[in-house]
Amino acid sequence: MTRAILDRGAQSGRRWTARSLALASAAALLLAEGITPPMTPFGPGGIALADAPTAAPAPSPKPAKALFGRRPQPSAQAPAAIGGYARGCLAGGTALAEDGPGWQAMRLSRNRRYGHPDLIAYVQRLSAAAQGLGWPGLLIGDLAQPRGGPMLTGHRSHQIGLDADIWLKPAPSRRLSARERESVSAINYVDRRRKRVIAGFSDGHHALLQAAAEDAAVARIFVNPVIKKALCDRVSATGAEGAWLRKIRPWWGHDHHFHVRLHCPAGSTDCRPQNPPPEGTGCGAELQGWLNPPKPDPTQPVVPRKPRLPLTLADLPNSCSEVLSAPVGAAGTRR
Repeated sequence: MTRAILDRGAQSGRRWTARSLALASAAALLLAEGITPPMTPFGPGGIALADAPTAAPAPSPKPAKALFGRRPQPSAQAPAAIGGYARGCLAGGTALAEDGPGWQAMRLSRNRRYGHPDLIAYVQRLSAAAQGLGWPGLLIGDLAQPRGGPMLTGHRSHQIGLDADIWLKPAPSRRLSARERESVSAINYVDRRRKRVIAGFSDGHHALLQAAAEDAAVARIFVNPVIKKALCDRVSATGAEGAWLRKIRPWWGHDHHFHVRLHCPAGSTDCRPQNPPPEGTGCGAELQGWLNPPKPDPTQPVVPRKPRLPLTLADLPNSCSEVLSAPVGAAGTRR
């Protein structure tokens, strides 16, 4: 009995040795031909192991927002808006001062008050114009991060230093404290049914938005569709010239502030402009499409949207890698 077991074991060992030698010889032939054999682990008898560990998948590229969102200071480069408004970065950014003649910057902890020098100059011009219209001052929301790029939270745009959020709430006549700038709330000027503006939306708002849009540096201004309608109605009622309304673009969510977007600056050759707004004031059928969108067809299946993957550095212009690695610029110490 024992002798038979030993004989079977010896025979199995000889078969395993022969199989191993054959496999080794085959591998050597493949290598001699310049072919890498598959690295399949084998167990006794040359049988592939079913539970052999597989190589771990390559890690996903780090989201670009994690790279740009953690650069606390701008780059020491010539100012340039690089890429598109929602897919780019900012070289040589300039910080908007916390306070200036006619403005106060809000939410300072976010560190999003940087922009191309053209944007900083625009905020200064509009603030001066607002004071001439009777505003005590403007409250300035987000511009861009020190080096632009995707943000850790919030906006998809505001990436190249040419976008600015300006609150519809007038600034107080006194200087706000650092704590107040974090806690003071903006005002929603659209009623809950999203049908009309509230009583607080005044002729002063109309005049401010007109002045903001008439600046030649502005490409478009985003407001809630209800606010756009209020502006259109006032122009229609007064018979005033309303060519500036072409730049006022409806977009949901802009009920506390208006979002200014500038044209690509001269010298920013890598800046990608947006197509101009359609001809006309945009007060007709286009606006009605926003205010009264068609109801979904109940007979058609609802197709879920695919989740949007975060942008990686490879999704941005090549120059953005240089912006990330550039040393800190002098504007980084500006207060």
